[in-house]
This record gives sequence, C-alpha cells and structure tokens, in this order.
Amino acid sequence: MDEISDIFRDWEQGEEEASSLIRRINQQALSIVQIASEAGFSGNLWQSWLCWLLLTSENPFSQASERKVCEIKTLWDMALQDIEVFRALYQFDFAPIEQSLNIQTFSLLTGGESQKSAFDNRSGISVNHLQQLMRSDADSETIVKWLSTYYSNRGTGIFSMECAFRVKELRNGIQWIPIRSLEGVTLDDLVGCELQKAELRRNVEAFVDGRPFNNMLLYGDAGTGKSTSVKGLLNEYHERGLRMVEIHKYQFKLLADIIAQVRYRSNKFVIFIDDLSFEENEVEYKYLKAVIEGGLETRPRNVLICATSNRRHLIRETWNDRSDMEHNGEVHRSDTLEERLSLAARFGCTVNFNAPDRKQYHDIVRAIAQREGVSMEDEELLRQANQWELRHGGKSGRAAKQFVSYLAGEKPQK
Repeated sequence: MDEISDIFRDWEQGEEEASSLIRRINQQALSIVQIASEAGFSGNLWQSWLCWLLLTSENPFSQASERKVCEIKTLWDMALQDIEVFRALYQFDFAPIEQSLNIQTFSLLTGGESQKSAFDNRSGISVNHLQQLMRSDADSETIVKWLSTYYSNRGTGIFSMECAFRVKELRNGIQWIPIRSLEGVTLDDLVGCELQKAELRRNVEAFVDGRPFNNMLLYGDAGTGKSTSVKGLLNEYHERGLRMVEIHKYQFKLLADIIAQVRYRSNKFVIFIDDLSFEENEVEYKYLKAVIEGGLETRPRNVLICATSNRRHLIRETWNDRSDMEHNGEVHRSDTLEERLSLAARFGCTVNFNAPDRKQYHDIVRAIAQREGVSMEDEELLRQANQWELRHGGKSGRAAKQFVSYLAGEKPQK
C-alpha cells in the first residue's frame, strides 16, 4: 500500500517520467494478482486485496483484539478512522491516472465482479466474508466489531489466514511458508483405530480448550494411519484455532525461534515431526529434549509437540547399549541408554498403531472402496486385496488405500 501511495504522489507532482510510473504500477498489479492466485480470491482483485490487507494486518488494534484487550478506546477510535479510509479506497476512481498515462492496468484489476472464491481455503473464504460486509450498508462501527471478533477468533497476520506451515531458515530469523494444498482427510476416514482416535481427540481437546495436555508420540507399524491421524486432527480442529508447523529433523535448531514467535499468539500450535527417528551417532535429539522439557524457559501453553515414528523409543539401540562394560571409551553405557530413552519419556501421550489383522484389513478395504465408489463383489474384492497385500508389504491401511486407488484408476466405475 505504501508503494501505491508513493506512485500517486509522484504522479500528482509530475516529476517522474510516464514510462517509469507505468513500470511501477505494473509491478504492483503483478503483486496483487500473485497474492490473489495464492490466497484464492477472484473477481474485483483490488477490493479483494484491500480486504486481504485488513485481515492479515498486524497492528496494535489487531494484536489487542487477538489478546482480547481491545476495549482501549484510543485503539477503537483509530480503527474506525482507518476503516473510513479503506471504504474510500474500496470505491476509488482510477480513471484520472489511467487517462493521464494511457493505461488500463487498474481497470483490469477492478473489472471483475467480486464473487465466491473458486478455492476452498481459509484465505478465499475469509476475504469473501469481509467483501460482503464492505459492499453492504454496514457502518464502520459494525465492520470494526466484525474485524475485532475475527482477530480474536482467528489470530492475526498469516496465522489468521492459513492453518499449516513450514519454516525456512534465513540469515536473520525464519520465514513462514503456508501449506495450502492440504489433504482433506478426517479422523472418521480412519477405520479400525477407534481407541487411538479417542485418545488423540481427548488430548487435543484439552489443548485447544486451554486445559493441561501432553506432547504426543504416535508410534507403530508403517502405513497404519499415524500421519493421517495428525492431518485429520488439523482438519477437525483448525476452526477452533489449531495451527500446525511441520519441521524436519535437521531444523531442530530452529525450534527456539519458532516457539518464540508463536508463544504469545492466541492460536494453538502443533509442531509436527513426521517419521522421527535417530541413528546411533545422531545427536539432534538433544535439541528436542531441551525444548520439550528441561530448559529454564517455561513451556508455552499454546505449543504442543507431536511426532510420528516407527520406533517406540525413537533412537536406534544395540545390545552394546545395555552393557556397563567399557565400549568405545565409555565406561557406563547404560547411562547413555537412559539418556536416549528419556526423549521418548517426555511425550506424555503415546499412542500405538498396530498393523491390522486379516478381518480389520478387510474392513478397511471395504470402507475405502465404498467411499471411492468402487463397485465389486465382496468376495472378489477381498481376494484381490489379499493378493495386493502379499505383494506390497503386508496388511496396513496404506496398502488398503493403494489397492483401492489401483482399482479406481483401472477403469471407470459404474
């Protein structure tokens, strides 16, 4: 917005060549189009972009609303003034500058009618809601109240618009990268994991409600639904403020920065580490131990560590680890063993996912086939499912899903 303001100021002063102004205008238009494409709004891109700015703005009013202390009259009055400015910008007349520079850039941005987003994501939906309010007869007081409620419920900045992130290390900190292509799986889609789902729901319910909770370790056989369960939790609880940050083992040194940036947010953050395990010579687990428990800094009440692993104790063990005899220069190897096992012990909620038996595997195949619209006689379906699991690593929910995907892609289903 500051750059656009500078463009209009320079145009009014008449001290810059038209070609330079046009180049700057095109750069800003391209930026708006790129945001529209990523966030998922369409129609009148100028108006949509203004709404997007309001929703993602991090300022004293939005931050006070997030912390539910926006009763400060000065902040409220300033917000009312800002909304009046935005309402004027919402219907801004670009004809004079376009005629002067002989361009149609702004007309292209404002030419479409604001409409429902073609993208089923939080960004587009939120922008659509605010657009409807801005186009209505609502006064500035009503709009400010709506925004205050939005910031209070959804948070501010990028965390209000997106619910899943990765992080990238920069020289001076970290960059948050939204994950917009989320799998629409729910916990109800998982068959045969009722006890596991109940335990996960119980712990996450406590987390989002602000009650005591435990960090979570989901362990067990490959392909049994551990990672899918975590995705299902995000889809089930994101409307209640749950956010997820996916990190990898080599990024453990960034954990302190991640937690520092989300500590005072109203949202609840799950730091998700998929397929976690350590080999004997890897020491990155010590970063994780310090973050979970053991450091001087109090663990934030809005951060939960969740890991999935095929190993119950996360770190590879050998029989030499269980001997107190001198080995490679270390006298008390059992002390090292205790140190390694202490990492898994810091996950208070440990949930085991076992490979299904034959009957459970068949139930999973039937459920997925029905959901995917695969029509086949039950006896033939199960016969082929048995052949599939023999060739693809045994009975598991993953094998069942892959088998049904194979059937669904083999030929059109009636």
